[in-house]
Amino acid sequence: MPVDIDEQLREILESVRVIAVVGASGSEQKDAHEVPAYLQEQGYTVIPVNPARDEILGRDAADGLRQIDVDVDVVEVFRPASEAPDIARAAVGIGADVLWLQLGIRSDEAARVAEDAGLTVVMDECMRATHMRLGIEGAPAGGNG
Repeated sequence: MPVDIDEQLREILESVRVIAVVGASGSEQKDAHEVPAYLQEQGYTVIPVNPARDEILGRDAADGLRQIDVDVDVVEVFRPASEAPDIARAAVGIGADVLWLQLGIRSDEAARVAEDAGLTVVMDECMRATHMRLGIEGAPAGGNG
């Protein structure tokens, strides 16, 4: 069952360090740019995933989750719900701990795939808004933004 309790959301945001953002955008006016930029400013290591871009937020953009060569704590999704099940499978494949579907994105199939593999799932929540609403101070020690 997807997480939607503030205590659990706080625990996630206070423990994760590396966030892969699938669908990260290079367009500064889009949420898919603003949210990861905010998270990076807070000290999280943000890895943009977008096969159409070489660089986003000053970092090399990965073509897909399987091209990331560091351990990923959270896979944050800014793609249509129809793509979420395949993204969930890829998140499982790289050993992520959390699948986070951004505000407006819900997929029962993606949640089932992720949860069956032991991942925590958050759906239809904005990571930036949740971080701000809960008053979390930056990222856990060890993040290198």
